[in-house]
Order: sequence, then structure tokens, then C-alpha cells
Amino acid sequence: MTLISAAELAEDIAHFVAFKRAMGHSYRRSELTLKSFQRAVEQRAGLYGKVPFEAVLHEWLLRNPHRQPVSVGLEFGVIRQLCLYRRRRDPASFVPEQAWAPIKESIFLPYIFTYDEVVHLIAAASVHDARNLAAGMLRMLLLILYCTGLRLGEATRLQLADVDLEQQCFLVRQSKGKTRIVPFLDDLARELGDCLLLRQRILETTATDDPGALLLRNTGQALLVKAASEAIRRLLRREGLKPANGRTGPRPYEFRHAFAVHRLTAWYHEGVDIHARLPWLSAYMGHVDVLGTQVYLRATPELMDLASQRFARHWYHSGKTP
Repeated sequence: MTLISAAELAEDIAHFVAFKRAMGHSYRRSELTLKSFQRAVEQRAGLYGKVPFEAVLHEWLLRNPHRQPVSVGLEFGVIRQLCLYRRRRDPASFVPEQAWAPIKESIFLPYIFTYDEVVHLIAAASVHDARNLAAGMLRMLLLILYCTGLRLGEATRLQLADVDLEQQCFLVRQSKGKTRIVPFLDDLARELGDCLLLRQRILETTATDDPGALLLRNTGQALLVKAASEAIRRLLRREGLKPANGRTGPRPYEFRHAFAVHRLTAWYHEGVDIHARLPWLSAYMGHVDVLGTQVYLRATPELMDLASQRFARHWYHSGKTP
């Protein structure tokens, strides 16, 4: 049994986070997870009293029975990495096995915008009227999200230096610990050209020092992820796709989901070998592995139906009976 105090754990967390950041990871969200577990240990035994590591971890993971299993799994993964780090110093310290935590497969399915809904939202963004964000900037944000599948944070962190209109690609720096090149097509390149003109007008009007970010607020300051998320949520509510209050309904992240599902659906209609192409899509979207991309195969009834039809045709032509 591994016993630990909150003070010891705090020291281990500090060294572990420093180690991760030295490897190039920002580790901000994971650090918050570690601090939450540290508080659980402290609440159980005070600052210097010792508690069984395994027991507290089990209680902490189960502290809210209504959370999505994938959320529990992500937290468990962070704590397990810390435990593996601690084992370097103490070979006898506790490390939970992958199957140890009570984690089940997530049944969460994202809201997938239809093509018509995407077109409608982009048109609505084009006439967006707000004090803080120009219509052209919101339109550009939605186009980047839908046309490339970038995460919202990746899109808002894009710098001018990350945009290559000649080669038609974005350089997405250090996202999930990796840097990747994301190509885009001619139509998005034309939109980006218009965005750069709008961007220049904003800077000239506000006489603001250029922050270097691609997407700007009307003040000339960089568009941060929180403001971008709020602008998209307001748009979704105004256009009737999200209730006026609460967290239900589609989220800004759904543009990334729509990109993936619409790409897979197009490949199905084209007769492409989906499983051969999944690694391509996985790399393009910046997933850690192809498992993160496979979840989209069951995201919509249309995709499931197309997959079933292809499976039936395969069995029919092979002379087998399913």
C-alpha cells in the first residue's frame, strides 16, 4: 500500500509538470486535474497526514456519478502518468493498471450539423452585428473550423506567420504536444485573403499595435478562445439551433465534428476504402491515434446506414450470407 501526504504529492506534481513543460507541453489543463486530486488528498488527511493513494484516487474518480466516462478516463490517464513518473524514484510506489479504474466506453454522440445548417450559420455570421467582433471575423472563424476541422483553440491561436496562402496551409503549433501542417483549398484561401484586408482595416482604425494573431476583435486585440466560444454560442442561440439558456444543444466544437463526419460521408459516397483513409484523417485532425477518429464512424444514422449498405454489398459479392 502506498501512503502519501498532500505536501509530498504537491512536490511530486510540481516536478512532474516541470518535466512535461520541459518536453514542450503546455500541460495547463492536466495541471488543473492534478491540483484537484491534490486537494482531495489534503481534504482527507490535512497537509502532512498520510492516506492510501489507491483509496483516495478511487473515491476522487467516482466523486460525481453523472460525469461522462470519457472525462473520467482522461483524468485517470493524467494521474497514471504522474504515478509512472513517481515510480522512477520509488519502484514500489502505486501505479494503477489501465483496467483498474471503473471506466466504461463513452456513449456520447456529438451534434452533427447538416450541410444546410452549416451554410445557414456561415450566412448568418456574415451579417453578424456586434460591438466586439466584426461579421467578417466571425465568418472567417466558422469557415476555418468547418473547412479544416481545427479545434477552436487552434483556430484562435493562429498567427499571421502560421498562414501560408501560397502553399495553402496552416502551421498549427504545439497542439496536444504536436505541431502539424494543415492544408486547405482555394475557396478558403480566397476567404483568408478577404480576412487579411479586414484585419488591416481594423488595425488602421484602432491604431493598435499588431498582436500578430490572424483573428482580431474590433479593438484590434487578438480574438481569444473564450470570446470566440461565446460569439459562436450566441449565434447558435439566435439562429434557433441552441436553447436560449443552459448547456444543451450544439457547441462551438461541433464544427470540428461536422468536418470529420461530412468528410467520411463523402468518402463513403465516393466508394473510398474508409479504413485505409482513417489514418489520413486522424493525422490531419491532430488526433493522438486513429481510435480518436473511429468514433465518427457511428456519429450519424446516415453514416451507419452507408456502412451497413457497404457491408451487405461485400457479403453479397463474396457469395456469403450474413
